[in-house]
Amino acid sequence: MLTHELSIIVPVYQDDAALNRLLPALSDSGVDIVIAYAGDRPVLSDAAGTPRLVACARPSRGEQLAAGAEAARGTWLWFLHADTQLPGNALAQLESLHGPGWGRFNVRIDAPGRSLRLVSAMMNLRARMTSICTGDQGIVVHRDLLSQIGGFPPQALMEDIELSKRLRRLTSPQVLAGPLRTSARRWQRRGIWRTVFAMWQFRLKYYLGTPAEVLAQRYYGNPAAAPRSAEQLPR
Repeated sequence: MLTHELSIIVPVYQDDAALNRLLPALSDSGVDIVIAYAGDRPVLSDAAGTPRLVACARPSRGEQLAAGAEAARGTWLWFLHADTQLPGNALAQLESLHGPGWGRFNVRIDAPGRSLRLVSAMMNLRARMTSICTGDQGIVVHRDLLSQIGGFPPQALMEDIELSKRLRRLTSPQVLAGPLRTSARRWQRRGIWRTVFAMWQFRLKYYLGTPAEVLAQRYYGNPAAAPRSAEQLPR
């Protein structure tokens, strides 16, 4: 894969600070960058470059990523969270991808402590054993493969799980060393093991057939409520 074949899609909702930390690392790369935003239009710093902005009707990561994928120009689509921190050689690692196929990075939660290192290792091991990946792991998909599964699933919750399930029926993901670093605030705010247990409960319910919209209503507590930032969206 060559850099000029790549589009990066980032869903945001009131994430200006995180977005302005991420984009300077990509602004000089010449890569097509699509910001799929809900709510107010992002206010970008001069260092953020000139990404293309796609407005979305409501804050729903699946819907935003689907809209971003539709607007993307690249042959390869890289779906990133705004709070991701990239290794310096992230784009170089992507050069090893071959396709049509898909891949993901190893991830590391950006905080000290054995517990969060263990959670990071569990996330990477689970993805390696099951080919079910989370958005934190920077899923990248060839456009032809994404078309074969009907595009990015525009659902309110578990969009990354559903995407992985559909893709793995066609081929296994290629694994990139990374690591991508993701914010620890969600685990720190709610409690590490409480957060892990809650997300496993949601994944089990989804596996057993509970619709994503129903799970989203349960997660947010109010069917009409929206997450206050992308950090609050489940991973």
